Amino acid sequence: MLLSLLLIFVAGPRYGQSNVLVYVLVCSAIGSLSVSCVKGLGIALKELFSGKPVLKEPLGWVLLVCLVICISIQINYLNKALDIFNTSVVTPIYYVLFTTAVMMCSAILFKEWQHMVLDNIIGSISGFLTIVSGIFLLHAFRDMPFTPNLLPLFLQPGRPDRHQSCQHQPLLPSEDKGSQSAEEEEEEEEEEEK
Repeated sequence: MLLSLLLIFVAGPRYGQSNVLVYVLVCSAIGSLSVSCVKGLGIALKELFSGKPVLKEPLGWVLLVCLVICISIQINYLNKALDIFNTSVVTPIYYVLFTTAVMMCSAILFKEWQHMVLDNIIGSISGFLTIVSGIFLLHAFRDMPFTPNLLPLFLQPGRPDRHQSCQHQPLLPSEDKGSQSAEEEEEEEEEEEK
């Protein structure tokens, strides 16, 4: 929350119009808080359906109010970023920063990483890095034209026999093939004369 307030009141007026990261960081930080509020409300609803008197507790109502405030701020700053900067720039940066902020917020508030075994931690980090690298590659090469000519020869469409290019041809013709080719040449010459 402190980072969000600094970005809103200090960095936003100074650098918000020129740097895409300012408004997107505000959206990501506030968005991670909204995800945590939704998790808390989900737990409250689960307890409500199990028969516990959750509606009398103030925490559920505080989480609901915080969720409405966080979503309003998040949408406001996301719209500001989209008004100033190109969507193809804002979207991948927002997705990566939002995912990072949610993982950090969940680790701090819910202490999820303390209860995870090593396999799950490695899987979560690997999945996150795969998403980040995939988004980077999609947007880094979005303007590069990909034609079939860029493919290896055996994968190019329209080739009669794709496996033929991988086979080696003999350097010297055998005697049978040589005699056949001479006979074929004679037949071709006779056809041309006719």
